[in-house]
Amino acid sequence: MYVCPVGHYFKDGLSPISLLTEEQYHRAAPGGTGDIKTIGNYATVVSAQRRAKDKGHSDVLYLDPVHKKFVEEVSSCNIFMVKDNVIITPLLTGAILPGITRRSIIEIAGNLGFQVEERLISIDELLDADEVFCTGTAIVLSPVGCIVYHERRVEYGNRKVGAVSQQLYSALTAIQKGLAEDSMGWSVQLN
Repeated sequence: MYVCPVGHYFKDGLSPISLLTEEQYHRAAPGGTGDIKTIGNYATVVSAQRRAKDKGHSDVLYLDPVHKKFVEEVSSCNIFMVKDNVIITPLLTGAILPGITRRSIIEIAGNLGFQVEERLISIDELLDADEVFCTGTAIVLSPVGCIVYHERRVEYGNRKVGAVSQQLYSALTAIQKGLAEDSMGWSVQLN
């Protein structure tokens, strides 16, 4: 087995990213494979990602295809919001990937004393959040500095890493690097 660390997924590292809300296309459909890690789920987002990047954004935020108002995912990662020190992430509805980094952040947040909720999040509620961040295998945890929806631009934390995002990122990466005790039993010592 060979394992090595890699650099940040987004070019600016842990700097906050900018998300453009996709209003025409959807990442996954009910009854489809949105909750399975398959190449088809990534291939469908390439065009929307290109349009977002052409407009200066880092990635795309997708809403549910039925009501077109509930937050689902970013192209290749899960999304979280923080409001009044409560961490909220979309409920797994069958169209959202149940990512291992998502689950890890939920467990770490609970161990740090945060209240964590998994439920539907409307786009309006997300735009009113105190802090927003994404999680995923490649991105680990990436803070969101702004979201654009219907030409409305909402910024978070003066485009700096939020306190909760930083605390969760530091806790997760300390476990990954062996700098903190792994009380969850995730790490395996190989001889």
